[in-house]
Amino acid sequence: MSFAPSPRSPAAVATPSALYQQVKDFVARKIADGSWKPGDRVPSEQELVTEFGMARMTVNRALRELAEQGKIVRVAGVGSFVAEEKPQSTLLQIANIADEIRQRGHDHRCELVSLARVAAPLDIAASLDLRTGESVYALTCVHFEDGVAVQLEDRYVNPRMAPDFIRQDFTTSLPSEYLVKHVPFDQIEHVVDAILPTPEQAELLQMPATQPCLMLTRRTWAGGTPVTLVRCLHPGTRYRLGSRFRADGAVPRG
Repeated sequence: MSFAPSPRSPAAVATPSALYQQVKDFVARKIADGSWKPGDRVPSEQELVTEFGMARMTVNRALRELAEQGKIVRVAGVGSFVAEEKPQSTLLQIANIADEIRQRGHDHRCELVSLARVAAPLDIAASLDLRTGESVYALTCVHFEDGVAVQLEDRYVNPRMAPDFIRQDFTTSLPSEYLVKHVPFDQIEHVVDAILPTPEQAELLQMPATQPCLMLTRRTWAGGTPVTLVRCLHPGTRYRLGSRFRADGAVPRG
């Protein structure tokens, strides 16, 4: 069954520079109107070449750009598939990842990897206004959405600001919930970087170490004193970060 306009139809006539856009628009439209759902196979390069009467290089560019935009996932030797919609987390507030996941109707699980008092290395000490080697609480945990790892949380906490942090049971509550409740912050800083995970991080996130991640680094202060530094690592293919806000800087409700 044909799934594209005939090469001789008006819709298929365009300048060479616009030909790849026809393929992009066709695939994007099929995804947007629900004809092709997440996980569905996208026609192969050869199938699109045949149907559109275009060069393979032109079709390849269209599929490559669709993959870069996150609309499809290309698997070498297998084919292209409609990408799963990636959940989005806010950048302007301290988001409760458990609440976000449950609001989407999914199950949240947090797996505690480690919690200990450690000697602050230089970068952590500088971020928390501590002396190098001074005690700091370090926590690592992994957040899962419907059994899929979506966030690796590495957190360092200033013991002066939250002395009881290390004695909490974070198998039943979240570190962020405890800190927001017991050490209310009055300043927050967010920085986002695109990085490759280390082999250890990739193993915890159950992903290839060759795939990029988004790292959200957050610092909070209370009364001018740093409270916590947290690095949240998200697989780029499973998560996205973004915000919506009004011109006056307020975050819309609802």
